[in-house]
Amino acid sequence: MALRPFVQVDVFADRPGAGNPLAVVLEADGLDDAAMQAIARWTRLPETTFVFAPTRPGASYAIRMFSPKREVPFAGHPSVGTAHVVLEAGLAKPRNGLLLQEGIAGLLPLQVDAGDGGQRIAIRTPRARLLESVDAGDLRVAGALRWLPPGTLPPALMDGGRRWWVAEAADESSLRQATPDWDAIAALAAATESMGVLAFARCHGSDYQIAARALVGGPAIFEDAASGAANATLAAWLALRDALPGDGGRYRVSQGREVGYDARLDMQVDADGEVWSGGRVVSVVRGTIDWP
Repeated sequence: MALRPFVQVDVFADRPGAGNPLAVVLEADGLDDAAMQAIARWTRLPETTFVFAPTRPGASYAIRMFSPKREVPFAGHPSVGTAHVVLEAGLAKPRNGLLLQEGIAGLLPLQVDAGDGGQRIAIRTPRARLLESVDAGDLRVAGALRWLPPGTLPPALMDGGRRWWVAEAADESSLRQATPDWDAIAALAAATESMGVLAFARCHGSDYQIAARALVGGPAIFEDAASGAANATLAAWLALRDALPGDGGRYRVSQGREVGYDARLDMQVDADGEVWSGGRVVSVVRGTIDWP
């Protein structure tokens, strides 16, 4: 028997079924790479994380992340979801409102805010940089964006550990109703070594200021329910263009409705230009996993 605590959560959500699911295995010491990859393949969730005792001074815990196919150096929703599970299990306590996550991407701080609207957790994402911006008619992106009525900003390729093309739509309605050209998005992702396209639109009169659709072109082809890392690259792009919505560098994103979810991501670009990606998390399944 090798029983380890196992929790499944919904990230960027205030209720089960609205956000991006994540599996978390606590007390993961003793699991090798093959076992962690096998567990991630078995859960069939976007990511599964494994929590270890920290090895670096000041770290609250150590984490490794796996998709069903490979290890992931960094992703937003697994980081935020794992922090929630660690806090719920009493394995770490915030210091001055911060946790410090140890992982492949280094030591990354997470803000923990136990406000009136429920606990919110946000991670400071790795700094994203602009690789290039192009005209919407550029031959490389034209096919992948032909389905999207263009907005004001030009498409841009951003690198925040994973590369994303960010592309603005004319309005929320056209973004939500559009049918992506998956073959063209997959071809663009392969040609530019990117994840795919994060399409977005500005919104008015809602509890969010941006609607987003994260369209992954490979190796699997799917629309992500809620992506903290992808939205962090968008926030960096908007900051570069002095085009952030909301007040004081803070705004909220709606993502996932087109695939049956209803996530909310709270984004912040602070005074130092750092991007924080976060939101609420709910635990849905608590138990143990028996894996040798």
